[in-house]
Amino acid sequence: MRIPTPGRMAPSAGDDGSLEAALREERELVLSLGGYAVELPGGVLVVNERIPVPRFNFIQYVRLHRNRQSAFFERALDHYFQRALRPSIRVEQPVEDFLDATLRRLGFRPTPHPWSLLLRRRAPTPLPSEDRYEVRTARGEELPLLARFWAGESETEEFLRALSVALEHPNPEEQLRPAVALRNGAPVSAALLHTYRSSAGIHGVVTQPSERGQGAATALVAGLTQKAILPPTTDPIAMWSDSSRLETRLGGLGFDLTARFVVYELPRDAELAWPSATAPATPRWRPTRHTAVGAG
Repeated sequence: MRIPTPGRMAPSAGDDGSLEAALREERELVLSLGGYAVELPGGVLVVNERIPVPRFNFIQYVRLHRNRQSAFFERALDHYFQRALRPSIRVEQPVEDFLDATLRRLGFRPTPHPWSLLLRRRAPTPLPSEDRYEVRTARGEELPLLARFWAGESETEEFLRALSVALEHPNPEEQLRPAVALRNGAPVSAALLHTYRSSAGIHGVVTQPSERGQGAATALVAGLTQKAILPPTTDPIAMWSDSSRLETRLGGLGFDLTARFVVYELPRDAELAWPSATAPATPRWRPTRHTAVGAG
């Protein structure tokens, strides 16, 4: 039995396993797009070498004792660094001081807003009919346009290739569907709807800049959860948010906050190089064992 660390909130959904199921579903999404996962004591490495962006390369659910962090980060960051990948690192709030200090010393910085994991576990509040938007599964000819919503220019081709494989040859117990909200026949918002076993996730909800703030994303999520696009037995349905305004809107759709994670990323100008033996102790990938506070 796991004893919660003093001062740290126990998993909100730990009693029924829904938090773990949501995290597993997110990993399976990356795996379905050509990635893989490596589980280490203290966290899970999610890796997609073909789509080298933090959204598909991250260390998930980091939980470490202060005297084991050096071993973990050496192994984890070695794995990404050897592949020239810049991972993001997710740590559940509240973040231990020693862990925050170590990540900053390694050159990582927290993003401006934490990421919230929300799960739909209750009936949504009925929404007024929204005639402006049509919500449906995206068609094949729309995928190249929608891919630009989710991937940068240099990653679009590989993302489309991986998406095509996942759509045409899904593994048992999973399904991936791009979904779109259209206004006057034109796509204005899109998302990836992924189900794994009995869990589902609505990922990568994006809206055209000219349509933001007008309800397109809310209409898309409402359509996905209320119009039988998802199997009725799906539980939980997960969404990630870095916006308090979006969280409020999702509350009306039956989503409740389950956990918050601080997301650490490397600045674009961070040097991906090993520290030399004579160099001063500047932020690098590997903590120095004999000088790091709390190092193992």
